[in-house]
Amino acid sequence: MVDIFQYDFIVRGLAAGLIIGSTAPLIGIFLVLRRYSLIADTLAHISLAGIAVGLLLKIDPLLTALGASTLSSLAIERLRESKKIYGESALSLFLSGGLALAVLLIGLSNGLNADLFSYLFGSIVTVRQQDVFLIAAICVPVACVIILLFKELVYLSFDEEAARASGIPTRALNMLLIVLAAIVIALSIPVIGILLVSALLVLPVVTAIQLKKSFVKTLVWAECFSLFSVVAGIAISFYADLPSGATIVLLMFALFLCVFFSNSRSQ
Repeated sequence: MVDIFQYDFIVRGLAAGLIIGSTAPLIGIFLVLRRYSLIADTLAHISLAGIAVGLLLKIDPLLTALGASTLSSLAIERLRESKKIYGESALSLFLSGGLALAVLLIGLSNGLNADLFSYLFGSIVTVRQQDVFLIAAICVPVACVIILLFKELVYLSFDEEAARASGIPTRALNMLLIVLAAIVIALSIPVIGILLVSALLVLPVVTAIQLKKSFVKTLVWAECFSLFSVVAGIAISFYADLPSGATIVLLMFALFLCVFFSNSRSQ
């Protein structure tokens, strides 16, 4: 059997995947508990527009995707807080607008090319060394922020009104959480792909919730499911010559089915 670690692109993809795979559940668990999972899909489609801008203007697409998703996340949260547009409506509005803008920009850049295709579906081959450094430089501080504000975010997720009454700055925390989600989503694109990125935040968490453990144990299990799927998915995609993003997500889905049906039988 060929040693996959002799290939630099595998090492880069694995490093990026492990960093993102460990950070995504930290954000995803709060999104799932607040029934805000659709935000991942919305910001991913907006990131596609950002990537199209980057490719059109010859700028690093990862940076333009970060900018687009972060700015949009702030706008979505402001709309949600204003209560003029309900949360789900705001997400649908931005999802449709982001996708339409992306299609328009893709048309201006003479359609799909190999680079854009890899961003849509994810490819460890296209992960560059500078991408790994950027992902590490941003994901580590993101994880530190989540850990430092862990108790406040848990309180906010279970009872926002009580958290506000107790003096927790809920508005600032809501804004921070959605910005962190936007950052993680944009950074996940090179490995997992725009069309599949929401699964990285949601599926490991939903799978762990089926185990009906405490909050902390649920988060630990989500981390385990995420990291296993990333490592096994990259290995399988290499030996079976399959798309890495789709393989990782299918493994996550298979884990969910196993845990779900196992729990159903035991009840």
